[in-house]
Amino acid sequence: MGIYHYRWPVALACALWLSGCASSGVAPADSALMADRPESRPSEAVSTAPLLPSALFPGQAQRFEAWRCAPANQHLVTAFGDETLKLWSLHGAWQLPQAVVASGARYQNGEISFWNRGDKAQVETPRGQLTCRLAHRRDARTRDEHPGVMFFAHGNEPGWTVALDNQTPELELATDYGDTVETLPYMVSVMDNDAGRVVLRNADAGRFFRVRVEAAACFDDMSAKPYPARVTLSIDGEQYSGCGEGIAP
Repeated sequence: MGIYHYRWPVALACALWLSGCASSGVAPADSALMADRPESRPSEAVSTAPLLPSALFPGQAQRFEAWRCAPANQHLVTAFGDETLKLWSLHGAWQLPQAVVASGARYQNGEISFWNRGDKAQVETPRGQLTCRLAHRRDARTRDEHPGVMFFAHGNEPGWTVALDNQTPELELATDYGDTVETLPYMVSVMDNDAGRVVLRNADAGRFFRVRVEAAACFDDMSAKPYPARVTLSIDGEQYSGCGEGIAP
């Protein structure tokens, strides 16, 4: 897996404490997905799959962790790389480089820091401190498990999945708990790397659908397992919510 390069702001304090704050500072598209691909533009159909914001991917990490924090009743998702921490709150995503400490692991970007030891962690911001406890851990999906898939999303009740092809602007949509499976061409209507937001829609008039992806902490509503993206699927006049993640090569 390649090494990723990011630009992350010191807006985490706003995102962690104020629900009305907009997130920003999500990194540019994942460099491992950039080779030999032209950049896609909003509302433009292309013959290759578009680049996706790297905040939708685990980076070098092999697993995601869910944290329950007090006193602000925050729910965070983390992915630990070799020397960096990717952090998702309910309002955005950030990366913190590792800092040298005497014990435990500390990651810091300006006035924002995340320190953990075992299943306990502390998050410090200019507005105060959060005390967190590890709630869940899950392995990140891999290309070996999902060959040719760049992004995978799912939701429950009723069960559905969306898998974006790694090479072409097509997605596989499974609905009715997997009883109905179809491959649909899509086009990009929104691609906002800074906000980690992507909106896809049908590329032809045959069937309307829209898939909205946002980089933010997401938790499966049945298992409570953590994911780095919230996903909304609109199709056949219905809207479904779920979680997703980018799958790095």
